[in-house]
Amino acid sequence: MEVGVSGISLSLNLSGLRQQDDDEEVMERDLIIIGGGPAGFTAGLYAGRAQLKPLVMVGQAFGGQAATTSEMENYPGFPDGIGGMALAEQMANHAIRFGAEIAYEEVTSVDLKTYPFVVKTYGATYHAKAIIICTGTKPRYLGVPGEKKFIGRGVSFCATCDGYFYQDKTVVVVGGGDSALDEGLYLTRFAKEVIIVHRRDKLRAGAILQQRAMANDKIRFVWNTVIDEVLGDNTVTGVRVHDVKTGEESVMDADGVFVYVGLTPNTQLFEGQIDLTPEGYIITDKRQRTSAPGVYAAGDVQDPYFRQVVVAAGAGAAAAIEAERWLAEKAFEEREAAVEKEEPQVS
Repeated sequence: MEVGVSGISLSLNLSGLRQQDDDEEVMERDLIIIGGGPAGFTAGLYAGRAQLKPLVMVGQAFGGQAATTSEMENYPGFPDGIGGMALAEQMANHAIRFGAEIAYEEVTSVDLKTYPFVVKTYGATYHAKAIIICTGTKPRYLGVPGEKKFIGRGVSFCATCDGYFYQDKTVVVVGGGDSALDEGLYLTRFAKEVIIVHRRDKLRAGAILQQRAMANDKIRFVWNTVIDEVLGDNTVTGVRVHDVKTGEESVMDADGVFVYVGLTPNTQLFEGQIDLTPEGYIITDKRQRTSAPGVYAAGDVQDPYFRQVVVAAGAGAAAAIEAERWLAEKAFEEREAAVEKEEPQVS
């Protein structure tokens, strides 16, 4: 069965079903890729070309964090830049062309301690001979009063998603890295003023982004400052801040707060099953292998350093290549075992 979503043809293959003892249908797959960002779609492309018929389980986060980027200027092949969502759609279609199947199913549990591995969604159960984890990251919260209360009512983590609602308004952007400046620059298309609040006196963003932000008349920097509380009634009206050097407290009026203070890996499903760093990132070797044989990881979920789309895509390709080799070796071992079992025993 095929359905079209946002110009993408989604193939829902219901073959390969088998019955469990409790009459629950279990779908057998050679390879399941969990996550639909640049790493996941590239893994799907490479695995599809290897005739593995991979299932890419996107869930609700199509394109991953990359899809929230307004424009990418450093992805090879697009000298004029390309929007994050547009790039994700092209990657998905490329993977589909070579046999990958994409499902908007949310994975609810994964069992990596049994084999075949068990992957469950809200509506189905899958057995997989190999898994590639590409679940990416999610924005980190400030952890201050009012932040969660006003999510969707003035607090946002995505300028591309919500910037339009701040026409001729004042917004605060929290952070000093690439994401903060990139999204801050995007917000100047709509807001009358963008106030970038950073806890240090120097930015961590790339030189080009710093130059653009410094040259933009709509952007104002507030240095050595942290937010203590998000203020508001029905919607955000401002933030309470303090200077980390002097301790001086003040209130800044604002209609919106955009938070870019780091990312947290989406690895809750895998805790206790594969090795993670203290921060929760999946530990892999240079061949994208995790501590569980047959399980691979690629992209931001295992990369706390670079966090670049091109790096994630390369890791996805490497993971697919390794998974294909592992599955081939596994199939050979199974055939050898079957032959030995059939050979007559000589007494």
